[in-house]
Parts: sequence; C-alpha cells; structure tokens
Amino acid sequence: MASQRLLARGMLAALLLLTAVGGVVVTPAAAAAANEKPQTIPALQEWTGGSGTYSFSSATRIVRDTPALASTSQTFAEDLKSLTGNDIAQLAGTAADLRAGDILLSLGSTDTALGAEGYALSITDRITISARDDRGAFYGTRTILQLLKQGTSIPQGTARDWALKPERGLMVDNGRKYFTPQWLRDHVKELAYLKLNYFHLHLSDNKGFRIESAKHPEYVSAQHLTKQEVTDLIALAAKYKITVVPELDAPGHMDPILAAHPDLKLVSNTGTVNHGFIDLSKDAAYTLIKDIYDEYLPLFPGPYFHIGADEYVTDYNSYPQLQTYARAKYGATANAKDAYLGFINWANGIVRASGKTTRAWNDGLFGGSAITVNPNIIVEFWFTYGLSPQQHVTNGHLISNESWTPTYYVLHQSSVGRPDTKWGYETWTPDTFQGNQTLTAATKSKNLGSKIHIWCDYPETETEAQIAAGVRDSLRMLAQQTWGSPKPVSTWATFQPIVAAIGRNPGWPVAAQPGNLAFGRPVTVSSTETPDFPGTHAVDGDYATR
Repeated sequence: MASQRLLARGMLAALLLLTAVGGVVVTPAAAAAANEKPQTIPALQEWTGGSGTYSFSSATRIVRDTPALASTSQTFAEDLKSLTGNDIAQLAGTAADLRAGDILLSLGSTDTALGAEGYALSITDRITISARDDRGAFYGTRTILQLLKQGTSIPQGTARDWALKPERGLMVDNGRKYFTPQWLRDHVKELAYLKLNYFHLHLSDNKGFRIESAKHPEYVSAQHLTKQEVTDLIALAAKYKITVVPELDAPGHMDPILAAHPDLKLVSNTGTVNHGFIDLSKDAAYTLIKDIYDEYLPLFPGPYFHIGADEYVTDYNSYPQLQTYARAKYGATANAKDAYLGFINWANGIVRASGKTTRAWNDGLFGGSAITVNPNIIVEFWFTYGLSPQQHVTNGHLISNESWTPTYYVLHQSSVGRPDTKWGYETWTPDTFQGNQTLTAATKSKNLGSKIHIWCDYPETETEAQIAAGVRDSLRMLAQQTWGSPKPVSTWATFQPIVAAIGRNPGWPVAAQPGNLAFGRPVTVSSTETPDFPGTHAVDGDYATR
C-alpha cells in the first residue's frame, strides 16, 4: 500500500508539472524555456513568452500593408539608422512577403480593445506589429526600438499593449527661460520614445515672451522662437505622433507685454501698480489679448489652446474697478471675481470659434456670484486652490492631473521643487491629485492624464543640458504610470537598471559639452558602487548618469 501511495503521488506530481495556465499541457522543459517579458518603458500590458529569439540585421526590411503607414515606416527606418547605422529597406507588402528578420507594420487588427494607440506584437523569426490606427503601429515601433537598444536579438513571444490615459507628456516653461529649437526637437523624439504624446509650450510669463510676433514685436523677448521654427517643430511632432499645445498666459504673468503697454497695468485702490496683471476693466485689455489669440491660434494646428489664467488677483477688494466693470456687464449681483471669470469665458469663445478647445489652470476657477466657467473648458489641476478635482468634473469639465507632486521640476536656487520620482513610481497614480484627492470610479475617465512640468522660476540656475538630465528619470516614471501597465519591478531602486538599459532615444545627441575635456576619454576606477554605475559614465557627457 505504501508503494502504491508513493506511485500515486508521483503520478500526481507529474500531472501538475504537465499542466500550465489556461489548460495547455506543456512539459517542464518547455515551460522553463518560455521567454520572460522583455524590458521596456513603459512595460508591456500583456506578454506571452515563446522560445528562441528574433535576430535583427542589415538585411532586415520594413514591410507595410497600407500606404497609411508610409510615414511611420519612414520614421522607423530613420530611427533604426540612428540606432544601428544600417539603411533599412522599406516596401509595400503583406505577411506573405516576409522573410526571416523582416518587420511588418499592419493596420489589420480587429482587436477593438486596443483602441487608437494600442498594438499587438508577434515575434518569431520575424516581427509583426498589428494595430487599428497609425498611432498604435507607431508605438509598436517604439517598443522594437527599445528592445533593439538592448541588443540585436529579441525574445520571441506575443504581446498586447495599450495606454491607460490618452494624454501623457511634458510642459516646458519657455516664457521664463529660452530653450533652443534643437533642445525642443530632441525632446520630441525623447517623448515619443517613451510613448508620451503631448508637448505643452508655456510661451509667455513674467520673464519673457518667447515667440515671434508680427502684430506686436514690441513685447517679444530678444531670445525667442521664430514662427518658422515653431512650424518646423510642429511638423516634427506630428511625425512622432505628438500634439503641440501653446500657452499664452493671461490675464496674469503678463509683465513683458505690459512693460510695452503700461497704461493697461492693474492699479490698486492705494495706487500700487501690479506689473503682471492686466486691467480687465479696460476695453483695450481685451483688444490687446484678442490680437494675441488671433495671431497664434492659426499657427498651431492641434486641437487645444491654453490660455493660462493662473495666479491673477487674490485680494479683489483692492481693485474696486473690477467690481464696477463686472456689475455693469453682468448685473447687480456680480462681484469683482466675475470680471476674471467673464474674461475666461470670453477667451473661450474666441478659442472655440477657431475650432479648438480651451485649457486653463485650476487655481482661480471659482468664487463668482454671477458667472461660472463654461464646462467645455478643460481644467488643468495643479494645486489645492478652490474647487476639488471632483467638483470640477461634477460641473461638467474634463480635467488633467498636473499636480505639483510629483510632476513639478522647478529651477530654483536650492534643491526644492524636484519631482519625488520614488513616490511617483511606487505609490502615485495619475488618478491621485494634489492633496491625495481622487475622482469617483465612475468619473475617472474624465481625467485625461498627466505631464512633467519644467518651471524656470530661476532660469539661470541650470543649463539646458542639466535640465534635460534632471527630468530624464521623471519622464520615465510618468511614462510608466500614465501608460498604466503592470510595473516591471516594485521599487524605484530596482527600476533604475531598466532605465539604464533603455537609455535615450536613438537620435539623442551625444556630442560633448563645450569645454568637457574628459568626454569619451579612457577611464579607470578603483571600485564602483554598483554595476549600474560604471566608470565610463563619468566621461559620457550625460549629466543624468553617474
């Protein structure tokens, strides 16, 4: 009997070893051979490992099954050239035309769950990227680029991948600090490499107006982007599936504009002149701001126009002319704040007449007695002023999570204002707003997503290169959290080797900074803290590596 029991236990153990998830019977050797999920940022949503590897070579071809994928195919080929040095052939065809090593781009997916930005991968001795939309196919190519960055062999298997949030990106405070066109172009490719799709250009603030103006050259800063440079940037962004959104801030943060139009500065009842606030009780203020909108709305073809609207008056009792104006325009019940809220609705009317949607910061969008903000304005929630995220959504608004923590990178004379990337990766989600506020489960879909924000309050404290290095890891944290796939590892510390393996996008500049005599020189070190910090990082010209 004992021997029979042992035999039965052995048979049961063998049966358990033969049974895999989903009822597929595999041998223990086959189960062990299944490839693990490859490392990407953001991580893949779903992966089923095969066995063996795909091999990339100079003979690899990109095959597209529809002319609609011609641009994505060309961009992919250019990026592969930057990564590998190989000129990759492109051709029209189908799966039947593939040979080993080829990569097929297809819009033949019938998987509706993938949405517009999702895609499916099939990796054998050839690769098929299948999507329902050109954007999905493009993001499939970003995954392949990241895998090839780690080596010319890719584990075989299948994947499905899609985004949690429709907006994922970066805001740059061009107003306070001039960023060169090359820096901006580099970050278009960097965002796309991480499947980020939104580039917010904050073009005016208290220290500069940074875009060419034909109507009002008097307030344009000496260092500024020309309209042609902006047009070229928008074209590059479109190629990389990124929406460029301009922000021209009003009615506050208008110092450069009002320096040229001092008669429009807001003056308090004690005679104090505010150099950044325009006086909304004066008709000329609206004429001047409409000139701004009329000039730049046609320049940006995207669906959004950001009017700013942050950090205007806090003590409205000091500006009785605003209440007088509001009551004359909106009735006897109006208060001074209604002059500001009425301005937002006025600006929204101009933006919507151009076929675009208005976006505005959240901090002032409350407190009127006669006016409420139009619900078709997207609210960008950055801090706990006024209404909660849920109240904005209940009032009919779409919202985006631009919370100070963990998305703000603030140039300062100290270390304050840096994103808490550890907390951002390990704990935060894009549905956690400043102050740990959340939306109800039924309204989470009203939250469009999030961005990293570079604010240049002290513009001279960091160079462009230092800023690029400083936000590198924050962008990777944001990419993972807004894509919403299962995290590849649980801690920020163990995420760092993945960041290192994925690296920068293939087109990232590698030239040494001027005066960096150590760039690319041989280096010998007595020891290293961890294998992730090799001595070569000291001479690679990248501020982000140690």
